[in-house]
Amino acid sequence: MLNHHQSCPLRTFNPFHMPDNMLHSVMPGKQKQAYRNSRRFFEGFLRSVILSALVACISLLAYTFGLRAEGFGDQEQLNIPIASFIIKEKGSPKVLLEKDVDRPVSPASLTKVMTCIMAIESGRLDEDVVIPKEATLVEPSKAGFTPGERIKLVDLVKAAMVSSSNDAAFAIAIHLAGNVDTFVAFMNRKAKVLGMNNSRFTNPAGFDKGIYLGNHSSAGDLMRLTEYAVKNPVFNSIARLETAVFIEQSTHKLYSLRTHNKLLDKYPYTVGIKTGFTARAGKCLIARAVKDNKDVLLVMLNAKTDRWGVAAEMFDSVFTAGSINPAMFASLKHGDSVDTRPFVAYSRSRFHRYPAVTHRAGPMRRSHMYSRSGRISSKHEVLVSRKNGKHAKHDTLALRKNGKHSKHSNAVAFARNGRRSKSNT
Repeated sequence: MLNHHQSCPLRTFNPFHMPDNMLHSVMPGKQKQAYRNSRRFFEGFLRSVILSALVACISLLAYTFGLRAEGFGDQEQLNIPIASFIIKEKGSPKVLLEKDVDRPVSPASLTKVMTCIMAIESGRLDEDVVIPKEATLVEPSKAGFTPGERIKLVDLVKAAMVSSSNDAAFAIAIHLAGNVDTFVAFMNRKAKVLGMNNSRFTNPAGFDKGIYLGNHSSAGDLMRLTEYAVKNPVFNSIARLETAVFIEQSTHKLYSLRTHNKLLDKYPYTVGIKTGFTARAGKCLIARAVKDNKDVLLVMLNAKTDRWGVAAEMFDSVFTAGSINPAMFASLKHGDSVDTRPFVAYSRSRFHRYPAVTHRAGPMRRSHMYSRSGRISSKHEVLVSRKNGKHAKHDTLALRKNGKHSKHSNAVAFARNGRRSKSNT
């Protein structure tokens, strides 16, 4: 028969597994006091460890959620399908929304803002410019000048700003500086003076391939240039034009050029300024809108979405809320809208003073030349002939003054060839 030690498993003695009253019954007095002290120390240490761990966990969670909250805003901005942009009120140091403002990219025809402000500041706008052959050999978009024609410098500025005419930009450069390279050097010098440290110009029109490769700027630099340019009243008066109508000084041939800026039709508070496009640069835009006491400027580079709709949304947000929420652009569609009706947020009845340009098939179309007051210009009215709903090879543009044909009403402007090139506009 087994004794007690043989029938029970062997257990290691552990005083901490025993109740306090049992420990006190088996311990001498000094050991009891030592035990109490050690237990107090152990419990205090354990509480400190738990409290420290809890504080660390709370701090970590707060830091993590903070990063996620901050990253959400950044991600929302990054989701806007525009490579680089900046929007702010004119003259204010506060930027309302921006993305990659210092990133050097091709600005396409936004380059012409520099070309035109330099021409305006030259003080030679009344001079006749003899169109050099070199200026006529550039790619579209072109006004269609021929070598030897005499055009006022101010009219070349209008052609470059309004219809983004590359031949006008080159003619300006050659007339003011003698050759393109010298004028480009002046452009880069001016850029440095204005603090455009991320910009380098290779030509006055905005070409960015071939011998002109390397023409670049940034959204931040172009905002500096724009804020500088809009201080000039002559620049402002030209930048907001929807059409540029002028004559050649020798033969009095008429030129009538229309803007590429569809924002003027879509958003009633728009007052210019410049559009741009090349295959490398994508769709670019410098826009300005004024409402009440707010004057807002926007620079947009390489937009892979409807730049007109985005610009209108941004302007509206500033005018109504004073700020912009990037989340509003989460579902932007790709491609510029070809719809020329007013922006969907507004009814025609509310903004009847700014009707859209309509394009209808028929024997004749009126090319609307609305002034900023909304009325058809009484001084100039352009009639564009159409045959069988298609453009004739050479559209005849007639200038009418006060309802009567002018002396040179049979002036031929430019050939359309069925479509208009979108290169470098």
